[in-house]
Amino acid sequence: MFKQRLILDSILSHLKKKQHTIITGARQTGKTTILNQLFKLLNADNKKTVLVSFEKEEILRKINTDPENIFQYISRPKNPLTEGIDTPVFLLIDEIQYAANPSNFLKYLYDTYHPNLKIIATGSSSFYIDKKFKDSLAGRKKLFILKTLNFEEFLIFKEKEQLRNELKQIRSSNEYLSLSYNQLMQLFDEYLRYGGYPDVVLSGSISEKIEVLEEIRNSYIKRDILDSRIENETAFFKLIILLASQTGCLINKNNISKTLGIDITTVEKYLLVLQKCFHISIIKPFYKNLKKEIIKMPKIYFNDLGLRNLLVNNFAETEIRTDKGQVLENYVFLRLNGLYRQEEMKFWRTADQKEVDFLVSDSFEKNIAFEVKFNASGIKASKYKTFKKTYPEFDFQFIEYKASNYPDTIPVLKL
Repeated sequence: MFKQRLILDSILSHLKKKQHTIITGARQTGKTTILNQLFKLLNADNKKTVLVSFEKEEILRKINTDPENIFQYISRPKNPLTEGIDTPVFLLIDEIQYAANPSNFLKYLYDTYHPNLKIIATGSSSFYIDKKFKDSLAGRKKLFILKTLNFEEFLIFKEKEQLRNELKQIRSSNEYLSLSYNQLMQLFDEYLRYGGYPDVVLSGSISEKIEVLEEIRNSYIKRDILDSRIENETAFFKLIILLASQTGCLINKNNISKTLGIDITTVEKYLLVLQKCFHISIIKPFYKNLKKEIIKMPKIYFNDLGLRNLLVNNFAETEIRTDKGQVLENYVFLRLNGLYRQEEMKFWRTADQKEVDFLVSDSFEKNIAFEVKFNASGIKASKYKTFKKTYPEFDFQFIEYKASNYPDTIPVLKL
């Protein structure tokens, strides 16, 4: 059954643009699947379309010699300068990062053949794209980042369309009381425990889900390590396990350096690789005038909760976990990161431990503060007086796991 990712409509809309369409993201998030879906949709629309993979050594060897050799596999489009504008040829490339110089390859084809040639390509991580895709592609490409499934997509893959509609209704109306709330919370618990990698979601049993996550850790993250030329594999894995245990905490690079016995430069390199391979995200502190605000150390979140839980070896039900607050806070980060640009998200914390988990200031001058508490009973309103007095322009909301009658509090499914 065709299971559509929510990003697909945006990608389809961009196919009308002359820029290259580049789809990137962590390994095993479904980039090749989306490319195959695009290929079928374009063929069904009678477009001139070819799909190639740069994992094939023969193709790679030829295009590394001369970009023009790609036309041994696809009909050569007309040169718009000498032959005029024609119906575009769609070239779909899987694993573009394997090219020796993908930037020059794409630049040459764009400058020579657009708009008669439209390229749609996948790349396994932005580590490659940042490293190999130079400034020569400025204005010639648009990046689409394919993440692991969000909770709405999780319901699509579970073939729970009615519950997906219930979730939309819950989110769109503050007054709506869903009769399917308990069913949704059961599935939400599964999502918080095992995450959103498509193969994990589609696996039937718990043991199968964990096996897939172990394969992602043991094989695909190891490929990230090898491709990133990291020599100390043991230290790298110790770091990622340490970060998983400190989800939502301040990152102290000096402490990490001492704990792992590696220098700070190496710590920074490992953090960069984990970000560029889409395993973690880092958000920075918010500060303006309050002198006691911490302005240096950022906070870290994982981009998939299943991988995070594997690293801490804990797949317990959400409500009985000792780290349930961290898990919920990490989910809220993922949800906000789907609603806003990551650059619009900050956190607030002072040296005397006053803090607010998330601040969002978007391009429409909308300012919202979110504090995550698993239970409303843990809320002490007095802790937030300093923030509210200092920054009255922020609307303040508490987010909790389930609904309660505490003021200014919403259950997480309403976010």
